[in-house]
Amino acid sequence: MKVATHTLGCKLNFAETSYLQKRFAEAGFNIVTYKERADLYVINTCTVTAVAEKKCRNAIRQALSQNPSATVAVIGCFAQNDAEQIAAIPGVDIILGNDSKHRLPEVVEEFWRRRDGQTDGAQGPYVITPEPRSFVPCFSGGDRTRTFFKIQDGCDYFCTYCAIPMARGRSRSATIAETVGVARRIAESGAREVVLTGVNTGTFGKNHGETFVGLLRELDKIEGIVRYRISSIEPNLITEEVVDFVASSRAFLPHFHIPLQAGSDKVLRMMHRRYDTALYASRVEYIKRVMPDACIAADVITGFNGEGEEEFEAGKRFIAGLPISYLHVFPYSDRPNTAALRMGEKVPVEVRKARGAELHELSDRMRHAFVESQMDTEHEVLWEHTCHGDGDAPMMQGWTENYIRLQRPYNAALAGMVTPCRVDSVTIVENFACED
Repeated sequence: MKVATHTLGCKLNFAETSYLQKRFAEAGFNIVTYKERADLYVINTCTVTAVAEKKCRNAIRQALSQNPSATVAVIGCFAQNDAEQIAAIPGVDIILGNDSKHRLPEVVEEFWRRRDGQTDGAQGPYVITPEPRSFVPCFSGGDRTRTFFKIQDGCDYFCTYCAIPMARGRSRSATIAETVGVARRIAESGAREVVLTGVNTGTFGKNHGETFVGLLRELDKIEGIVRYRISSIEPNLITEEVVDFVASSRAFLPHFHIPLQAGSDKVLRMMHRRYDTALYASRVEYIKRVMPDACIAADVITGFNGEGEEEFEAGKRFIAGLPISYLHVFPYSDRPNTAALRMGEKVPVEVRKARGAELHELSDRMRHAFVESQMDTEHEVLWEHTCHGDGDAPMMQGWTENYIRLQRPYNAALAGMVTPCRVDSVTIVENFACED
C-alpha cells in the first residue's frame, strides 16, 4: 500500500505529519510524494485563513485526479472546526480532528475493514472530532540537518480573530522529563538543529507547574544537538529571564519570532492581545541590547475589522521604528465563530491587500538593512545536504545562527557540519525566503 501526505499551515503540522509518516512506514506502507498515485492520501489542514481552507479543497481534488478510487483522509484544524463542510466534499472518506489524527493508521485499517464488509452502499465519511485534550510529542523527519519538535499544543488566549483555540483546545504539554526524553531520541536520529514548535510555545509546562525556561535549561544539556531555535513566542512570555538564558546558553540561537499582529494599541485591544506596543518595543529592544546581532521576526495582520487608515499608518510607523529583521504579513480573514465577526467595520479586501503590499515592502527594506548590518562579519553556519545547481560549480547552502542564508561550493564532507563563514557578496544567497 502507498500513502502520500500533504501538509498545510504551521511547522507544528509538519512535525505531526512526519510523525504519521513514521507510523505508516512501521505499519508496512510505502511513503510516496503527493504527486504520485497512492492508495491513501492524507491532508493535514490549517484553518488560520480562508485561503488555507481553499488549499485543502484543492488538495482533495488533486488526490482524486491521480487516483479516483483512493482513500482520502482530511485531518487537523480545518477538520476539527468544520467537519460538516469537509464531509460535503465528494471523495472524502475519513475526517479526524486534532485529538484523533495521531491514531490515523489504526483508523484507516478500521475504515478499510468496514468498507470491505459493507453491502448496502456508501454511508458517508468516517468522522472523529472530539474536543482536543490529549498531547502527543513528535518531531519531523526527512531532513538530516533540521527537525521541528512539537513541545506544546493548544492555547488559552482566545484572541478575537483566531479559531485555533477551538481547533487545538487548551494549552497543554508533556513534562520536562518526558520532553527531554523525546529530545534525546532526536539527538540519536542525527538531527543537528531542533526548532521548538507549538501553538503558544511559551506556555509550556503550565499544566504541570513547570516553566518554559526550565525546559530550555534542560534541553541545553543534551549532547548531540548543536542548535536550538524557538519558532514563535508571545511578547508577554519572552521574559528577560528567557532572553538572558538564550544569550548565555550553549546551543540556543539568537533568532526570535515574536508575533506583533498590530502596531496600534487600539487594534491590539480589539484583538484582545495580552500586551501593548510599549511592552512589545521593550522586548525587542532588550533582545537587541543583550544580543545586538539577533534576528527578530514579527507576524502582522493587516485589515483587521475596525482598523482604519489612521491605525494602519500608526502601526506601520511603529514597526518601521523597531529593530526588526523581517515580517510575516497576513491579510485579515474572517474565521467562523470568532468574536471579531461582531467587531468594527469590515475593511474591504482590496484595502487589506494594498496594506499588505505596503508591509511586504517594509519587510524587504528591514531584511535588507539587517543583512547589510551583518556584512563582512563571520558567523557559524550549519550546512545542508542538498546540492544546488548543476554543472561544474554545484553549491551547498546553510543558515547562520542569526538566520542569514549563505552558500559555498558543495563539499559533501561539510553537510551537517557547523563551520565559520563570512557574510559577503560571494557567500550570501540573494532573495532567500524566510522559512520559519
